[in-house]
Amino acid sequence: MTISTGQHSQPAAAAPPSRVRVAVISASVRKERMGPAIARWVVAALDPSIDADLIDIAEVTLPDDELLCPGGGPKSEVAHRIAAADAYVFVTPEYNHSYPASLKRLIDWHYGEWHHKPATVVAYGVQGGYATIEHLRGVLAELSVVTTRRVIGLPAPWRSLDDQGRYAPDTDLSRALAATLTELRWWAEVLADARRSRPFPA
Repeated sequence: MTISTGQHSQPAAAAPPSRVRVAVISASVRKERMGPAIARWVVAALDPSIDADLIDIAEVTLPDDELLCPGGGPKSEVAHRIAAADAYVFVTPEYNHSYPASLKRLIDWHYGEWHHKPATVVAYGVQGGYATIEHLRGVLAELSVVTTRRVIGLPAPWRSLDDQGRYAPDTDLSRALAATLTELRWWAEVLADARRSRPFPA
């Protein structure tokens, strides 16, 4: 696009990029859980220019499942936060070779809020939670969510807690998380631009 001045045509000034908003979703609701410590580790690793929103499912009350219908249902108390996010990080344990029911309920109670946005998964468990990651990929694809190629699996993260109860892994895992979040941000910016300029055909 150019702006005519009557003498010369000059490129229009590019609009400043809007800030990226990332929702970090902590999926475990057990009394003794690693999720919040790992979620805080993820939030701390996000670039300062990113707006982070930490959603702890244990603190969310969803409507009764009898009200759930295809495509979602009544608006939940966190629907506006999920809708406002440009990208998601799912921090989830592996239970019985998959992800917990608490996360499935949160996902199913929302529909359009997820559409055409990227997500990554930080999973954990005795063997690293990789079965959880693969199960989530299929569910998220059905909701038109792009899952990043890079994901994180944390084997036995409870062995890496410091004396303050903070998750403190080795530098290799921290580097892997940084690379994953860089990829997530790229997708967030690309898909945000696509949602604005090229709406998905109905």
